[in-house]
Amino acid sequence: MVVLSIISIVMMTLDHRQHHMDSFRNFLSVLIYPIQYLVTLPEAAGEWLGESITTRRKLVEENTTLHTQQLILNMRLQKLAAIEAENERLRRLLDSSVKVKERVLIAEIVSVDMAPFSRQIVLNKGSNQQVYEGQPILDAAGVMGQVVTVGPFSSTAMLITDPSHAIPVEVNRNGLRAIAVGVGEPNRIDLSPLPSTADIEVGDLLVTSGLGGRFPTGYPVATVTTITRTPGQPFAEVSAEPTARLESTRQVLLVWSDANVGEKAAAATGEDTSGGGNP
Repeated sequence: MVVLSIISIVMMTLDHRQHHMDSFRNFLSVLIYPIQYLVTLPEAAGEWLGESITTRRKLVEENTTLHTQQLILNMRLQKLAAIEAENERLRRLLDSSVKVKERVLIAEIVSVDMAPFSRQIVLNKGSNQQVYEGQPILDAAGVMGQVVTVGPFSSTAMLITDPSHAIPVEVNRNGLRAIAVGVGEPNRIDLSPLPSTADIEVGDLLVTSGLGGRFPTGYPVATVTTITRTPGQPFAEVSAEPTARLESTRQVLLVWSDANVGEKAAAATGEDTSGGGNP
C-alpha cells in the first residue's frame, strides 16, 4: 500500500514536470465523450422540443394576430374608400351649387320606393328646412325630379323617370321645345311626339326650358339616345338617357329659384302674383 502511494506520488511528480500523462488523458476524453453526449442527449432533446413547440405556438399566435389586423385594416380601407367616394360626390355637389345662382340645400336620400315602375325617393329634409311641394331636385350632373309630398322632417320626391312625371325641355343646340316624360325605366325618358322633320339628333343635350315656372332654365336633363322615324308616320319617337345618376346618387341638391320663392310667399299670404285677379 505504501509502495503504491509512493509510485502514485512519483508519477504525479513526473507528470507535473514532464507531462507524460497528457496524451493518455486526451485518449480517455475521446473515449468518454460519446458517453457524455448520450447522457446529456435526452435533456438537450427536451429543451429543443420545448423551444420548437414554444416557437411554433408564438408563430401561430402572431399569424392569427396579423390576420386579424389585416382584416381590420381592410375593413377600414373599404370604409375610407367609401368616405372618399362620398367626399367626391359632395365636392361635385358643392361645385354644382357654386355654378347655380339659386339658393340650394344638400339633402340625403334615406329610402327608395320599391314599387314596380315607381321612381320615388325619400329625402331627409322637410318643411322645417323650408322644403315645399314642386321643389326641383338635382345632382351634380343634372335634374333628378321634384318634391311631391313634404313632412316636417322628410319629403318624398318623384324622379323624372317616374311614369307620372313630365318636364318641359328644349334642345340645347337649337332651342327646339318638347315635353320629357318618364316611362318607369331606370335610365330612360321619352319625348312627347315630335314631327318627323324636327331638327333633333342622337347626342343632343336636353335642358330645362323654364316653361311652367317650376324648373329653372338651363339645367341638363337628358341626352338623346334613339330617334325612330317611320316612313309615312308624321311623328318621330325619341328616347333619351337622364344625365343625373338617378340610381346611384346618395346626395341631392334642393333648389330655390327667385320664382319659386315668390310663388311660395304668395301661397303663404294668399296673394295673387299672376297679374290678374278681381278688381
